[in-house]
Amino acid sequence: MTHAALPASLESLKLRARLAAAVTRDGWESVSARKAGLAIIRTALDGFYERAFGFLSADGGGAAAAQSLADGVSVCLTALFDSLAGDDPKGARGVSLCAQGGFGAGELAPYSDVDLMLIKPRKSDAATEAFLQRVLYALWDLKIDVGGGACRTVRETLELAREDASERTALLSVRHLAGDAAMTDKLIRRFRDDLVAQDEAAFVDAKLRERDARITKTGGSRYTVEPNIKSGKGGLRDLQLMRWLAQFLYGADAFERWVGNHLLSVDDVERYAAADDFLWAVRFHLHAVSGGKEERLTFDIQPEIAKRMGFEDSETESAVERFMRRYFMTAMHVGALTRLVCAKLESDARKPAPRNLARFMPNTRPGEAKDAGEFAVRDGRLDFASPDQIAEDPARLMQFFQAAASHQMDLHPEAVARIGRSLSLIDDSYRSDPRVARAFFAVLLDSPAPMATLRLMTEAGLLGRYIPEFGDIVARTQFNMYHRYTVDEHTLQAIGLLREIEQGLHTDDHPLASGIAHEIQNRRALHLAVLLHDTGKGSGDQCIEGGVRARSACARLGLDESETELVAWLIENHLVMSDTAQRRDIGDPRTIADFARLVGSVERLRLLTLLTVVDIRSVGPGVWNGWKGQLMRDLYAAVAPVLQGSGDEMELARSALHERAGMAREQVCSRIRRTDPEFADWWGGQFDETYWITSNEEDRFRHAAFARSVYRRQAPTAAAIRVDKRRMASEVMIWAPDRDGLFADLAAGFAQRGADIVGALIHTSHSGHVFDIFYIQDASAQPFGAGDPYLRDALVGYLDCLAAGTVAVDRQDRMPTARRDAAFEVIPQVRFSNTLSDSATVIEASGRDRPGLLSDLSAVLSARGLSIHSARIDGYGERATDVFYVSYRGEKIVDEELKSGIGAELMEVLSESESVLEEQAAARGYARAPASELR
Repeated sequence: MTHAALPASLESLKLRARLAAAVTRDGWESVSARKAGLAIIRTALDGFYERAFGFLSADGGGAAAAQSLADGVSVCLTALFDSLAGDDPKGARGVSLCAQGGFGAGELAPYSDVDLMLIKPRKSDAATEAFLQRVLYALWDLKIDVGGGACRTVRETLELAREDASERTALLSVRHLAGDAAMTDKLIRRFRDDLVAQDEAAFVDAKLRERDARITKTGGSRYTVEPNIKSGKGGLRDLQLMRWLAQFLYGADAFERWVGNHLLSVDDVERYAAADDFLWAVRFHLHAVSGGKEERLTFDIQPEIAKRMGFEDSETESAVERFMRRYFMTAMHVGALTRLVCAKLESDARKPAPRNLARFMPNTRPGEAKDAGEFAVRDGRLDFASPDQIAEDPARLMQFFQAAASHQMDLHPEAVARIGRSLSLIDDSYRSDPRVARAFFAVLLDSPAPMATLRLMTEAGLLGRYIPEFGDIVARTQFNMYHRYTVDEHTLQAIGLLREIEQGLHTDDHPLASGIAHEIQNRRALHLAVLLHDTGKGSGDQCIEGGVRARSACARLGLDESETELVAWLIENHLVMSDTAQRRDIGDPRTIADFARLVGSVERLRLLTLLTVVDIRSVGPGVWNGWKGQLMRDLYAAVAPVLQGSGDEMELARSALHERAGMAREQVCSRIRRTDPEFADWWGGQFDETYWITSNEEDRFRHAAFARSVYRRQAPTAAAIRVDKRRMASEVMIWAPDRDGLFADLAAGFAQRGADIVGALIHTSHSGHVFDIFYIQDASAQPFGAGDPYLRDALVGYLDCLAAGTVAVDRQDRMPTARRDAAFEVIPQVRFSNTLSDSATVIEASGRDRPGLLSDLSAVLSARGLSIHSARIDGYGERATDVFYVSYRGEKIVDEELKSGIGAELMEVLSESESVLEEQAAARGYARAPASELR
């Protein structure tokens, strides 16, 4: 028979009775009595922890669980203090035990610090100090992690709070637990009168600046895919701060009064409560799964929490992606509510006005009077002129944001509330209204800071309602380590980057994109393509579905058929340029001809280049690097002449590449010939056209200097390394006699020394030597050995010996996969193609990235007697795609049995870690989830 849990007051009565029976006779000074008393408290605490978890439902119950746990721990601490005080009334005189911080607010997570403070009299004696020590020792023995743990007088507490913002924050929620209640009341009164009331506005501003610092420390964006649920933007701390600001400054009924005057709606308050409940549920599960006070929702934990909270796979999203989408929608609601409260504080002069949109415009001054046209400016923020303005003409919803963008003004809280209540007015006729479209395009194309305005529109709910295709990707996540933001945030950042490129702010990082940005003729199509490029995610082939959705959106927005098809074409092909640059041999005429045939015109090439650059760069910090930029520029330079010519693309590609190679060869050799004609003639005849095409002018002269040293020394092998800041990688050049398995040995050597190969160029000379060029990084995606010349020298010395065959490659045991990476189920794939190149078979091998993967894959190919002519390395978080251009006895691979055998062996290499990881996850009781392959 199951009994209902007793109320806290009755549980307290039972606990106190047990304590009395255990310690009253011999007192807490008795070792046996103290041990028995603490055991009783510990048993009660365990029961309260278990009870708190019982409040969790499928995807909620978190608020009740947090309150239940806080109540239970309060019962135990009060009983403990009172029992200790009863044993030593003299020492306990004038001492108060208080809860503060989150615990003081009546909320507690399983492994959180229990924020406590012991207030002592101004003049404490030896008996008081001894009593305080007994209390602290008892807490420590109970393994209660006391966050405050301080024993201070009221005066000492206030002095510390004046200097430390975190102490002020903790004091906002002081709650009396046990002891002298008058001391607690005195602290609360003095804190309010001496610290807060003296300068309320400055105090609030300090609290909000503290919040800004906290958010900056945890990543700055509420849309990072491994969020901090406690301290991150849109997390529990924001909810707690919002509630405190409202109640502290406006009274306990602040929310009710705000609903009454329409600043907040009932739905807003319900969203607040739902967010609080959901986030606390997530935090409880997070602590339980991690076994500690982990606050970051990392990849390895996400699938297990999704499972525990009852999320299941749908046709378009996995369970973990649905769970994380719910999280980000919640964080978005928290952000909207936080903005409303902060705007209310500002309008009531409780805090200084922020620059908001104006901060993107250095020549504007906050507080500057502006003519808002048919709208009004109130308290420095844009507002509707009358409550009925939207209902009279719903087009004003979009025109309102147009005005905000053009004047760089933030929105008045009452205006935001009205927008939220008016979203039902956005129907099919609204979406087809030309006036609305004009206002929207003014924001997209003419606003100096479109990202900020579009984000406001997204968080207000307007953009997703107006363009439903975009609404489908709001808060959508992709469960992989490649993407750092939600899909909508990635898209908005791409829009922002495109505007910055147009403004000439990235000429160093993106010289090509910056140069062509003002040459395009279809600017509106480009911006729409960027906005809509990922709307196909979750519905089959993301590129094809994205094109379908773009056609629907463009038709509603009033684009003609030609412009609509251009937008759709860009979206359908927005991954092609990246794939071609990073996975194909751009010195092969077939690659250039096929890409030129697909693109069709220089205008489309320019548009696709800009779309590709902002797409990759906006994935997240560190994803774009100099190596990728150089590949993109090389591809553009190879394809543009073909598109500018007329005739067969293959012949044009051959001719253009031949001309480029000839010019490059002559440029190098003519200069060398002035001082060393013998070497110039020899070097100019060593390689076919591919080498001269796939290197730039600076590279070619550097390569020649290296080769000349080798040539003059008649060295059979040589290796050199330099840091290439432009490519954000270290360049390694290797010259050695060609032999079977050399590339695999070199790749293994890099892996053994901790170098990650991000690019490789393989060249075979007519004299039978290989001239291989590798671009390598360390584990932090920085140039390998950038600050350590000894490390670089040791690496090239080892590689030189490997190339010469004087040492065997040291193939160490596999490094264990990090737990964070192991959460992903990476499905391996192997593809063969005899159509991508006229002279080689192209093999794509894709699977879990790990040290030594390139070496192991190339070892399979070498063991099968294949010659590796070229290799490309591409990576997307946990997944690597290695591409090999190979031949078998000088020909393409046409034997299906040979293909099948090679494919099986490659799949074995790619799959070997997956079964181990599955077993490890099962042993730990953790769920895993398939890694999203969407890009």
